[in-house]
Amino acid sequence: MRTPHDAIQRYEYDDRVKHWTIAISFFLAALSGLAFFHPSMFFLANFFGGGPWARILHPFLGLLMCVAFAVFAIKIWRHNVIDDRDKQWLSKAREVMEGKEEGIPEQGKYNAGQKVLFWLLLACLALLFLTGFVFWRPYFADYFPIGLVRFSTLIHSLAATALIILVIGHIYMAIWTKGSIRAMTQGWVTRAWARKHHAAWFREVTR
Repeated sequence: MRTPHDAIQRYEYDDRVKHWTIAISFFLAALSGLAFFHPSMFFLANFFGGGPWARILHPFLGLLMCVAFAVFAIKIWRHNVIDDRDKQWLSKAREVMEGKEEGIPEQGKYNAGQKVLFWLLLACLALLFLTGFVFWRPYFADYFPIGLVRFSTLIHSLAATALIILVIGHIYMAIWTKGSIRAMTQGWVTRAWARKHHAAWFREVTR
C-alpha cells in the first residue's frame, strides 16, 4: 500500500524491529514453555526438535525477549509515565471501549491503557527474568536452595500466564483499533487516526 502524502510517522524503523523481535521471541518462548506446563501440551516441543531441544532453547528465547524489551523500554518509558490526564482516561475506560470518546482527556503518544499495559508487561518480564535464572539448569539452579527453586518455578509459571493473557489483550486491542497494526508494520498513521486517538501527540508532531 502506498503511503499517503499526509501520513504521520508513528514508529521509526528501529522501533518496529525491536517490537517484532520482542513479539517473535515471546511467541517462541511461550510455545516452548507451554510444552512443559502440562503433559497435554508437550506436543509443542516438536516445533523445536523435541523435548530436550525445547528445554535448552526456552531460557535463551526468554532471555532474548527480556533483553529486547529492556532496550525498547529504555527508549519509551518516559512516554509511559501515568499522569492525572491518564487517571481520568482510566476512569472512563468503559466509555472508550464502547467507542464513546467524547469528553475523554486527550492522549499523548500512548493512551492510559497502553501505559498500564507497558508497566504490567515490564513487571511480568522482570519476574520471568529473575525467577528463570534460579531454576535454569545446568547453569544456575545448583547455587540456590531447592525450596527457592520450587518457589521460583511457581512464580515463573504465574508470571508467564499473566504475560500471555496481557499479550492476547494487546493483540485484540490492536485489531480492534483499526490502523494500529499498520502503524507497527509500515510505521505510519493517517492524520485522522492520530487526531482521533492521540490528539495531544498529533498536535505535538504537527505543530
